[in-house]
Amino acid sequence: MAAVHLRIGDLVWGKLGRYPPWPGKIVSPPKDLKKPRGKKCFFVKFFGTEDHAWIKVEQLKPYHPHKEEMIKINKGKRFQQAVDAVEEFLKKAKGKEQASHNSSNSEERHKSNAADVKGRKNAAKMVKLPLDDDEDLGLRRRGRPPKEDKDLTDPEPSSVQRLVAGTVSAFKWESNQVKDDPHFHHFLLSQSEKPASSLEPISKRLKVIEEDTGSTSIQAADSTAVNGIITPTDKRIGFLGLGLMGSGIVSNLLKMGHIVTVWNRTAEKCDLFIQEGARLGRTPAEVVSMCDVTFSCVSDPKAAKDLVLGPSGVLQGIRPGKCYVEMSTVDPETVAELSQVITSRGGRFLEAPVSGSQQLSNDGMLVILAAGDRTLYEDCSSCFQAMGKTSFFLGEVGNAAKMMLILNMVQGSFMATIAEGLTLAQVTGQSQQTFLDILCQGQMASSFLDQKCQNVLQGNFKPDYYLKHIQKDLRLAIAMGDSVNHPTPMAAAANEVYKRAKALDQSDNDMSAVYRAYIH
Repeated sequence: MAAVHLRIGDLVWGKLGRYPPWPGKIVSPPKDLKKPRGKKCFFVKFFGTEDHAWIKVEQLKPYHPHKEEMIKINKGKRFQQAVDAVEEFLKKAKGKEQASHNSSNSEERHKSNAADVKGRKNAAKMVKLPLDDDEDLGLRRRGRPPKEDKDLTDPEPSSVQRLVAGTVSAFKWESNQVKDDPHFHHFLLSQSEKPASSLEPISKRLKVIEEDTGSTSIQAADSTAVNGIITPTDKRIGFLGLGLMGSGIVSNLLKMGHIVTVWNRTAEKCDLFIQEGARLGRTPAEVVSMCDVTFSCVSDPKAAKDLVLGPSGVLQGIRPGKCYVEMSTVDPETVAELSQVITSRGGRFLEAPVSGSQQLSNDGMLVILAAGDRTLYEDCSSCFQAMGKTSFFLGEVGNAAKMMLILNMVQGSFMATIAEGLTLAQVTGQSQQTFLDILCQGQMASSFLDQKCQNVLQGNFKPDYYLKHIQKDLRLAIAMGDSVNHPTPMAAAANEVYKRAKALDQSDNDMSAVYRAYIH
């Protein structure tokens, strides 16, 4: 195979660590960023993510010759968005080249006309031929076409011509001109302040740089430090529970370069992650003993308490300084109990339930709601960046559980209402697809609405969020309302519909299977 010669400006596919090949462009690195020693590498800006990395030359392939191959092996939504970004840029660049070409032709025509008129003038001097008035006026008034303003996205006139050959993009990047397209948002909410004024957004964009030593560092560009550096925590991470949510979280922690030890009640689920580089813990207690920070994500309050208080449980591994992060959706009373027993042994505790679905977990796009030990929240920053797009710190223990139950109460009630509307449309002779099309063109349009309705219309109830779990969340939210004497009649009605769906053996299907409660 002939060697491929690359240079700054070339469009490429770059492979970094466990990440799939990603479309990018070779650019000049910031002046203050040193090139890694060892093998030859290029500094690449990736489309769609705004990430930047030093990539070894053997991990780079030209964009166009390998485009079809890469599209076949990568099917993720974010990957497709990145490819679309490249194609959109190519389209714009080609348009600029055409405009430049037309401008050049126009200029040549002007020069040719001017030369023709000048020649006729010279001839007129010799043979006394008259000039047409419009030609004489045009020659005096016609000037050079105004030069177009230089486009910052096309700094080199020749780059568009090279782009047509399929090797180069004209995308300019400067380290001190950060585009506002954050990868991760951090929100700190002080309970002593008014909510309307208490959010402090810190927008961070990750730039993963693989050193020739094999280690990985992550640069965070934010409003205060464009070239600031964040590395995956050097703390040893434990993770308990590899269900729909936990599996995606662990996968993203590993991709980001964290050292992770896993445990699951069904041990076979650990095998895939061991192959990806995770370590295996035999019991929850052993994982906590081996790790500095241990996360857990299980199904309900009973499972969360059994994991901590049961035989060979978390509590047996807790020693002063050990950290425990409860990511399960549970009630405030359960999380308060877990916090108390962990801290009584000298441990540090944070609750951090996640809002999202299996797909969002796989994509690293969850929303994390945290409360408890503020310092531990900050220590978990790189982990939260790996697993989610946004995190909120909500103050004291219990606040995150309350907020999560309210969110899931609304989501569960909404899903039940959608299912009710679909069935009513059907029994009144209306098209369910038309009903969905109308909804998706109005103010209620959302990816959640579209996805769940499509599930119903296709009869596809593969779980993205278990029906039994959303019913559990509704039940806990209703109980929370009762504890403060606040009525929740809508949630109570939705809860009854989910209970009927469970009775129809829909527990392990997606929450959208609540639809079946209306048709039986």
